[in-house]
Amino acid sequence: MKKQTIAIHTPYVRPDAYGSLAVPIYPNVAFEFGDAQQMADAFCNRIKAPDYARIANPTVTNLEQRVRALTGAAHVTAFNSGMAAISNTLLAVAAQGKNIVTSRHLFGNTLALISGTLLRLGIKPRLRDLTDLEAVEQAVDNETACIYLETVTNPQLEVADLGALAEIAHRKGVPLIVDSTIIPFTETSLSVLGVDVEVISSTKYLSGGGTSLGGLVIDYGTFPQINQRIKYDLLINLGAYMAPQVAYQQTLGLETLDVRYQRQAANALYLAESLREWGNIRRVNYIGLKDNPYYELAQRQFGPTAGAMLTIDLQSKEHCFRMLNRLRLIHRATNLFDSRTLAIHPASTIFGLFPERQLEQMDVRQTTIRLSVGLEDADDLLADIQQALQDDL
Repeated sequence: MKKQTIAIHTPYVRPDAYGSLAVPIYPNVAFEFGDAQQMADAFCNRIKAPDYARIANPTVTNLEQRVRALTGAAHVTAFNSGMAAISNTLLAVAAQGKNIVTSRHLFGNTLALISGTLLRLGIKPRLRDLTDLEAVEQAVDNETACIYLETVTNPQLEVADLGALAEIAHRKGVPLIVDSTIIPFTETSLSVLGVDVEVISSTKYLSGGGTSLGGLVIDYGTFPQINQRIKYDLLINLGAYMAPQVAYQQTLGLETLDVRYQRQAANALYLAESLREWGNIRRVNYIGLKDNPYYELAQRQFGPTAGAMLTIDLQSKEHCFRMLNRLRLIHRATNLFDSRTLAIHPASTIFGLFPERQLEQMDVRQTTIRLSVGLEDADDLLADIQQALQDDL
């Protein structure tokens, strides 16, 4: 079956007692067992049955099973946010004295996690240009826990060669872990490129309209200890499992993900091609533009679509604020891949607490506005941006 069909028709782990077509929500905490042996077997993972809702829940399991069927992953674990998925995955591979080879081109909270929170636990960041394969080769040593990156960085929109990074990682005996939020897993098969684990914020495309927070760890089983540590250590002891109500909402979102994504990606390409013709916009950055430096690599790795995020650069921070304040249709809000189009000035918000010198090192500019493109009519979006920039034309 094709992916859209799989997203809708992956069967339940156990048939619903009433034959419900939509996955039921199981909001309970405890599950009753027929006898003591069955209870012991469930708690010790000898049978597949939920034992306690902090560790397993039928509604959440259904979402995990659908994503597993769509991706071909060996294991999928659902968390209560994208950051929880990232932090649990990195804690599964790293320990005191280890290092993580990664980039300065990371989402602000992810960079703060790796260079701050994990550093206080004795896990060291090694920040390198991941498009420079020689620099990566030199950075990976016997104490490296993993190479970690975003498939498309936010907001720089940098794309690294995943196949080449996987070759380095595997030759050195470490996993390649990627945040693949920007291009959904319905569009591409990153395991073919050698990616070992994907982490995504399911808050984005899956939730289908900014309805719920969630995260997924999609593990292809090439480093078995990762899933062992997540399932039998971190998930139990840190308590970051997804809630059943969220799993229900995101299962509904999964069923329409491909249809929504195709429209959003088409809207983003239309806006990028149209906005680059405007003289008062200094730069339009979108990996779907044919003259973008990452276009060919992105096409090879992710297929014909290029996501629903683009950035524009204006003359100054003041111009950015003025444009944002004049928007009438597009919302001034953070988040990505809502059904609505959202605009934000990353340097003063997501990265607002970083010092200016660090922003320069991260290539986060004061002149940049990030657009997360939604499902509206593309001409209406274009008209709103035009009127917001009218005095600057």
